Amino acid sequence: MNFEWTEDQISIRKEVSRLAAKFDDNYWAECDREHKFPWEFYNAFAEAGWVGIAIPEEYGGSGLGITEASIALHAVAESGAGMNGGTALHLSMFGLNPVVKHGSEEMKQKYLPQAAKGELHVSFGVTEPDAGTDTPRISTFARKDGNRYIVNGQKVWNSKAKESSKVLLLTRTTPLEECKRRTDGMTLFLADLDERYVTIKEIEKLGRHAVDSNELFIEDLPVDASDIVGEEGKGFYHLLDGLNPERILLAAEFCGLGRVALNKAVQYANERVVFGRPIGKNQAIQHPLAASYAMLDAADLMWQRAAINYDKGLPSGPDANTAKYVAAEVVFEACDNALQTFGGFGYAKEFHVERYWREARLLKIAPVSQQMVLNYIGEHVLGLPKSY
Repeated sequence: MNFEWTEDQISIRKEVSRLAAKFDDNYWAECDREHKFPWEFYNAFAEAGWVGIAIPEEYGGSGLGITEASIALHAVAESGAGMNGGTALHLSMFGLNPVVKHGSEEMKQKYLPQAAKGELHVSFGVTEPDAGTDTPRISTFARKDGNRYIVNGQKVWNSKAKESSKVLLLTRTTPLEECKRRTDGMTLFLADLDERYVTIKEIEKLGRHAVDSNELFIEDLPVDASDIVGEEGKGFYHLLDGLNPERILLAAEFCGLGRVALNKAVQYANERVVFGRPIGKNQAIQHPLAASYAMLDAADLMWQRAAINYDKGLPSGPDANTAKYVAAEVVFEACDNALQTFGGFGYAKEFHVERYWREARLLKIAPVSQQMVLNYIGEHVLGLPKSY
């Protein structure tokens, strides 16, 4: 495998870093504190064309791959934007990938150009309070009614729902007990987030406050049959073309978050003098930071391999899950080491590392828990009996 980036990929990182640098730590601290979506940041990236990086050229995008999108989002997070900046962008960058792969031509022509311009915001509607990661047990149901469907149910952890006009909505169209396979009978819709039928309730959470997370309460939402993504009953399989890229992109973003935390800690360790010497001279400070550097290098290589294989059309489940798992462990440790390096000041908001630390904890839980990743690897990679 060639680990050298192309000139275009190097240029992407350079230009994204340059644009992201216009939004400093104080900007992100304010957005996080005020629970304010970073519109100035988002619009700047949309106007520069970055939101459409992975959308095909014939629909107004750049036609690049998950690799290039991951490079861009790594640079965004590393700028200090962290997951507030990464999540603001990545849902628009990859969220419509199931539409790119499986949507009708009419659907692509209607929605992808808007998404490429950054004008269309879409939320993911998969997880439910009573199903969690057991996706086949979702109860949100779409009942056929002539040329449309009537949807009732509830979703949870819908990021950016307040800013979105559409939702990629996974429903059951066949009851679970009537399906031969548990993953059959689910249908994916690109539905309207119509306030007449959908109530959005924000969830108060630990971090990443600039991008809202929500519950959706859906009551008799009408959805046209033309808004089905792919085939009826095969929504779970179509959704996979959004899940694996999501894990790769998140791994890249979080590695960027780990880098900015490490960089700030190194700078502080060189400047902070205690007992007449910079604290970075002490191995108790130096070794944890050096270990985080080494592990971040390894995690970076993992998401790059996953992205390259996905873009080549190779099976990406094992690499995508492994990249997510490794990044979650490594980045949280890096952010924790950074906070510890600052000592008491690490607990103070003015130094920003506490914000990184809060954001870093998320990847161990979402978009799938570390334990479920290990279940996947145990069963599908190692060939061990299914454990759940």
